Amino acid sequence: MLRAKAELIAEGSAEPRSVIFITGQALTPTATGALYWEAESTLIVADLHLEKGLAFARLGMLLPPYDTRTTLKRLAAAIGSFAPRRVVALGDSFHRAELAASLDSSDREELGRLQQGREWYWVLGNHDPKLPRSIGGIICTALTIAGLTLRHEPSDKVSSREIAGHLHPVARISRRGELIRRKCFATDGNRLVMPAFGAYTGGLNVLDDAFGALFLRRQLEAWMISKSGVYPMQSRALLPD
Repeated sequence: MLRAKAELIAEGSAEPRSVIFITGQALTPTATGALYWEAESTLIVADLHLEKGLAFARLGMLLPPYDTRTTLKRLAAAIGSFAPRRVVALGDSFHRAELAASLDSSDREELGRLQQGREWYWVLGNHDPKLPRSIGGIICTALTIAGLTLRHEPSDKVSSREIAGHLHPVARISRRGELIRRKCFATDGNRLVMPAFGAYTGGLNVLDDAFGALFLRRQLEAWMISKSGVYPMQSRALLPD
């Protein structure tokens, strides 16, 4: 039986809204890759990797320089959908820490607009272990809310009560002879690892060894993201790359 369930939250709504239960807390995953915690009015995102295009350009690998604007636009849409009182970014919000201080003025203004009137937490990640105060919000190494710890890298404790990022989980399945590979929320009901939110972020298969010690494998679910919603897949349906 699934520890996480898809339920109809609002009667008469056009589509059921998926809910993941982590240690009794109901969390709503979205097709944007954001997670909404209604009881705490908190929107959670992971691995924005803002300014990745600029970081690559400085290494001589030219990418269209629009990733930050695209990511912020998607973040604005997610915030607009839920109007949360609190936003938590789970680390690697910037692809390089030093780039946080050199945001384009229009991107900085948009970020300030998104922060206005709500709590905003930047959890530090391995790509951005230091951040300037000029980006606004509260900078921290981790944050605990209602017994759940929000951090960048998953801890090495078995069945830790946490929400983390860092690993950019994706899932791969076969449907009607077609192989489908999508970003996903990975969980066993105790821990949840978020998909990467950033426009230029890739992903690691949830069956990779890097995930091996994080989940009780028989209870692992991959909530796969599609254009129309988020759908749970049990571990037996998942395929390696």
